[in-house]
Amino acid sequence: MSSQTLLLPEQVFDGTELHKGWVVSVDENRITYAGPLNGLKNAGSYTKKELKGMTLMPGIIEGHSHLLLHPYNETEWNDQVLVESPAERAIRGAVHAKKSLMAGVTSMRDLGSEGAGYTDVYLKKTIDDGIIPGPRTLMAGPAIVATGAYGPKGFHDGVKVPLGAVPVSGRDNAIKEVRTQLGQGANLIKIYADYRWGKGEPSQPTFLQEEITAMVEAATTAGRYVVAHASTPAGMRRAIMGGVETIEHGDGGTAEIFGLMKENGVALCPTLAAGDAIEQYKGWKKGTEPDPERVAKKKKSFQMALQSGVNIVFGGDVGVFTHGENYRELELMVAYGMKPIKALRSATSLNAKILHFDELGMIQKGYLADIIAVQGNPVENISQMKYVRYVMKDGVVYKDN
Repeated sequence: MSSQTLLLPEQVFDGTELHKGWVVSVDENRITYAGPLNGLKNAGSYTKKELKGMTLMPGIIEGHSHLLLHPYNETEWNDQVLVESPAERAIRGAVHAKKSLMAGVTSMRDLGSEGAGYTDVYLKKTIDDGIIPGPRTLMAGPAIVATGAYGPKGFHDGVKVPLGAVPVSGRDNAIKEVRTQLGQGANLIKIYADYRWGKGEPSQPTFLQEEITAMVEAATTAGRYVVAHASTPAGMRRAIMGGVETIEHGDGGTAEIFGLMKENGVALCPTLAAGDAIEQYKGWKKGTEPDPERVAKKKKSFQMALQSGVNIVFGGDVGVFTHGENYRELELMVAYGMKPIKALRSATSLNAKILHFDELGMIQKGYLADIIAVQGNPVENISQMKYVRYVMKDGVVYKDN
């Protein structure tokens, strides 16, 4: 590929707005110009790439993924943790990483290796070293849970099984685990602020306030940050007051809790597509049957979050459903009440800012050349995000059809 490329799409979504008649030039791995063709000097010296009928935009930034998981209707979560070896899961992860990139996901935050130790960190290294194709990643390593709160469960006390996360108790133990994970290469820390203690029970808070606060202090001292799985008002409140940067799921959020998030600058990653997929695995015939209680509640809480003005992170919990189908989250964000352009901002410029992906998420001079093109206009019809025709990451073209 020529080091100087001029991309000629139908229109450009720059991460904030849609522009008709724009072109974008790339030199090596940087965007050098974005704007009308007549504003570009020496346009004739570039290698031109026609993208007729397409919208060019920043690469998608996935906010909540699990490269080491695959859909639960293929293999239950318990069996992925207990039966599949970390070696098998790493190989699956390499396949998932490529699928993600080909679907236009050029960056992702992966939130937990789910029983596979630091396999996610090693997977990141193979992508960064150019051994396998995949997105830029921020890896959380193993999530941190309160002792006794996570699975797999159901075995008698003499049986020791691998757990899907690392259990801790008490301030000192919690701080030590955060430091251990950062030393092993985790880019951020994921904690479970609430979870179901027994099978079929509703979620309850897990960590005490002082434990969450201590973990956040240990991470921020090291220049990292903490995110929290939280779906109950009490768990969300503790996580917010403890200083986490994003709340994952937030199913049971109330107007008061979302207001508290906004006040404290905490973003919400609603993971709509995961709940939607799980209900379908349980037998819900979407489109012909009424919404199950879980979906109906999620719609309501998401609309409450939108009304509160809290920042919404695009992140579907992909891995629960098929890698490469990240667009499902965008479709649901719009179906549940978000404007398409706001959903696209969430998946690009906003996610770049909130998730600490520097120099990404915008089609703007000086930014890194992570650029995709989709058929049609996703600002008018979000489902066009299924049709990614062109993928460039760091100035290298991975897909062109």
